[in-house]
Amino acid sequence: MTAEALRPAYSRGRVRGVSKLAAARQAGLPAGLASAAVLLAAALIAVVTLATGGRGERLIETGQAAARTDLASLGFRVDTIHLQGATAAARKQIIAAANLQTGAPILSVDLAALRDRVRQVGWVSDARVFRMLPGTLVIAVDQRPLMAVWQHAGQFVVVADNGTPMPDVAPGKFGELPLIIGDGANEAAATMLPLLAARPRLAARTTSLVRVDGRRWNLVQKDGGVVMLPAQEEAAALARLDALDRSARILDLGFSRIDLRDPEMVVVRPRAGPALAGGGV
Repeated sequence: MTAEALRPAYSRGRVRGVSKLAAARQAGLPAGLASAAVLLAAALIAVVTLATGGRGERLIETGQAAARTDLASLGFRVDTIHLQGATAAARKQIIAAANLQTGAPILSVDLAALRDRVRQVGWVSDARVFRMLPGTLVIAVDQRPLMAVWQHAGQFVVVADNGTPMPDVAPGKFGELPLIIGDGANEAAATMLPLLAARPRLAARTTSLVRVDGRRWNLVQKDGGVVMLPAQEEAAALARLDALDRSARILDLGFSRIDLRDPEMVVVRPRAGPALAGGGV
């Protein structure tokens, strides 16, 4: 049978199906029965279109769209968006990225595209989305922890643990976070901060970490002194400093500079006067 012969039969069947659904609603039939009828009609449309050649896909799409619209009228639409795993500070950005409209047919929502949009938010390390019929969409996110406050180009901004700036987060509300300064500090801090945290005595005395020439760190102390770290082997340098502090209380001596860049020696500079070189540790 040709597509032209099938087309009138399809059209008549569609009109009859809609009329029956309307009659069922007027008769007070349960919504579940009415929606089941719509789904059955959509399935029949798909079977018929298998014989229509190149026009099949268009007919299927038309039937599916009509079915979704009918189901939306029965309550299968986006009424509630439930966001899990996000703090209050992150919710606004995540909801904006989701770009969902209440009242839209819930079966028309592209879950994969929705998940990809949410994953683009700096706060989010991963996301999962799913439907709870008839009208709820759930977005569950794994939120990145905040890592530091970054001073850059005269501005202060909070950054996540992957270095992504969070411009909508007020830095003043996160005074407990480490302060990092300089170009590239946001990207390099994820490696440096755990090394510093492993040395609690030094960490407690450090007010900021300054990235120098995109290569290494200076640790600014509460007393104004500066610990100068090498571009490589930072962990070994901090271990040497920790050993010196345990044996000679070097952090209590008020040096303006403690230079650890040379692996063979530690060079210190008093508040006033020439630098003094100590033996390697």
